[in-house]
Amino acid sequence: MIVEPSSNEVRSIFEVHTISKVFHDLVNDPRLVERARQVLGSDVYVHQSRINYKPGFGGGSFYWHSDFETWHAEDGMPRMRAASVSISLTENFTYNGALMIMPGSHRTFVSCVGATPDDHYRASLRSQHVGTPDQDSLTMLSERHGIDVLTGQAGDATLFDSNCMHGSGGNITPYPRSNIFIVFNSVENACVKPFAASNPRPDFLSARDFTPVGR
Repeated sequence: MIVEPSSNEVRSIFEVHTISKVFHDLVNDPRLVERARQVLGSDVYVHQSRINYKPGFGGGSFYWHSDFETWHAEDGMPRMRAASVSISLTENFTYNGALMIMPGSHRTFVSCVGATPDDHYRASLRSQHVGTPDQDSLTMLSERHGIDVLTGQAGDATLFDSNCMHGSGGNITPYPRSNIFIVFNSVENACVKPFAASNPRPDFLSARDFTPVGR
């Protein structure tokens, strides 16, 4: 469990499919797994699961980033054969910290400047500063692709590529925004040694059990 940098409010809970039968059943649900298989072209396993919780009057932001940049550098994911499913647990409005995404940005890889500090995840999960894109790259991608806001009712799902540029603002409204994210990775793209870090992140961030789900 990760808390906000400025309070004791819950920010994220990881590996939820291993501690909850509800979420275990969800990551094996054929409505999700079959779509992930179709997109990624093989059986899939869960690289990571988490709930991001943004309470009203204080849920923090997540700065612009590509998940693949971190997963490649720190987890050893070889290629962009992973996709995230975001499922709304509460209604996502345009104004309560909903996910923003640059559609089409997955076609451009932005390498972030700077070395990865040891145990970087301990700080980055609360507030990320290393491993984020430079402002010129973000401006170029936003001018090329625009920015969409992913709103929806509780239960709505969005599947997006591991290299899509995305982020979200803080939530200063009274209305909480909570989503579960399930990262499906191709079993043919299992993680190896990190490409730009001294050690891999812990298993709750980067699973080393590559057993296919939905079987």
